Amino acid sequence: MKSVIKIKKPSTKKKFSSISRLTKAKSFTVVAIGASVGGLEAITDLLKNLPADTGMAFIYVQHLNPNHKSFLTSILSKVTKMKVQEIENMAHMAPNNVYVIPNNKIIKVTDGHIKLLPRPQNSSIISIDLLFSSLAKTHKENVVGIILSGNASDGTKGLEAIKDAGGITFAQDDSAQASSMPQSAIDFGVVDFILSPKKIAQELVRFSKNGFPKNEIKGKRKEDIVEDNNVDLKTIFEILHKETGVDFSYYKMPTIKRRLNHKMLQCGVKTIKEYGKLLLKKNNEVDELYKDLLINVTSFFRDAEAFAYLKTTFMPKLLKSKAAGETVRIWVPACSSGQEAYSLAMLITELQDKKTKRIPVQIFATDLSEQAITDARNGEYSPEAMRSIPKKFVERFFTKTGDKYRIVKEIREMCVFAPHNVLRDPPFSRMDFISCCNLLIYFGSSAQKKVFATLHFALNEKGHLMLGKAESIGTSSQLFSRISNKFKIYSRKKSTGAPKILELTPHFQRTNLNSKKANFPSKSVNANPIGIENAIDSALLSHYMPACAVVNKDMDILQFRGPVSLYLIHSAGKASLNILKNGTTRICI
Repeated sequence: MKSVIKIKKPSTKKKFSSISRLTKAKSFTVVAIGASVGGLEAITDLLKNLPADTGMAFIYVQHLNPNHKSFLTSILSKVTKMKVQEIENMAHMAPNNVYVIPNNKIIKVTDGHIKLLPRPQNSSIISIDLLFSSLAKTHKENVVGIILSGNASDGTKGLEAIKDAGGITFAQDDSAQASSMPQSAIDFGVVDFILSPKKIAQELVRFSKNGFPKNEIKGKRKEDIVEDNNVDLKTIFEILHKETGVDFSYYKMPTIKRRLNHKMLQCGVKTIKEYGKLLLKKNNEVDELYKDLLINVTSFFRDAEAFAYLKTTFMPKLLKSKAAGETVRIWVPACSSGQEAYSLAMLITELQDKKTKRIPVQIFATDLSEQAITDARNGEYSPEAMRSIPKKFVERFFTKTGDKYRIVKEIREMCVFAPHNVLRDPPFSRMDFISCCNLLIYFGSSAQKKVFATLHFALNEKGHLMLGKAESIGTSSQLFSRISNKFKIYSRKKSTGAPKILELTPHFQRTNLNSKKANFPSKSVNANPIGIENAIDSALLSHYMPACAVVNKDMDILQFRGPVSLYLIHSAGKASLNILKNGTTRICI
């Protein structure tokens, strides 16, 4: 007798149920928010500016003391009409709810459910990054990542994962009580919007009404879809160059395209070509785009550890190396509204307070933005901007006028602020120290090489360079030697030949594109030679001609050629590039 074995087909009910739950979970946007020190104030400001019907789910992760009960749920319930609840294991997310992490837990999201995990002891796992990364993996472009006030670099890797999956990312601006966390993400180049908590809420409301920008190609971010050599993108670069004198084609393309996507979304246009036409028609759109591309983000004592090293180790040695009558010369490119330059001035002044013989100090601070330079010269700052300044410095170096704090005259007079394009304009010379932090992260490789050559040219033989945490000298190691890997400080290597400044090859063909405004005068004498004879002449002249300065009809210096620091130096006083003006440029014979 044969036995019959019945094979039971696997049930698809559970499978379909799981898919259904996942599809439903992905049908709304999840907003993941991470914070630490100062985060309660920031999340309160964000939530109270959000309506109860955005259609989004909010998950808030804040570093909490593992040994104390959290009162976040009750506190946040008072500032929003949304339901605020502490996360329970495998809680199913729903829109218009706020989910708060319990103490002594880490969380991740799996198939639309929030999973609680015990916080590992002595582990490098960061709860914010784990949450952001898990959401990016399961919810793709339906995720918004927000980093608010906090110390260290938590959340940066998680925001990168969200960005790679096609989501939108935010970081708190200088209103953050502790700027390290948002600044780390900004410096790493993974932030779309840098705003205050209130303005972040306003953007979320706008997106909830108009829709979030979506990826058009699966697996690619929207900014990656437009090719770098796209003719309409080049047209936008040409418009910007003619109107502002700045060639943004040398900047990192993903960053530029993210900012363009942001502006296109604001203007309601869908293609790069449409936006190019809008730039030619709308009177102030070029100005608005220009301001948006110049990410002027800074703060006082931006990297506390690095400034502590400068105070205790580096600056005392630099001051001690100067003989009587010599001046310490410092350059801060991309100074924005002046906080870094003033921070250095305050630090050095404190070091010299108890000395009978003080070493003169000149700090040259430059930026592309004329508005930023105007603000820096004025030296007035909001109470929010003052949070990272030690109390003794506030009392010693600031005077309060109304609701603003102003740098005292002693510190302002140490700093000379001037508009300057480090990719185009002649550099300063005979510098002892250059602080070029968080500028190179915005440039492409050819522009970075140009900047390093410029900085090498500007430093004296024993000069030093400091970069930001996310930066390195890369392929320019022949120009600099590493002094401190932790604080990204390098010393200048001696030149093997005559110092020279690299020229950048244009990324787009210059045309006679009509300009709405008066064209900026060309500040480059490079004629882009055509033909082998002209190319040879250009190469020989750039490498072997004697030191000289190229001036225009108004005697303004356009370019330096050769080792001009032997003959030309900037004297104390207002900065100028006019070769004849008294007190601005000294000719040494």
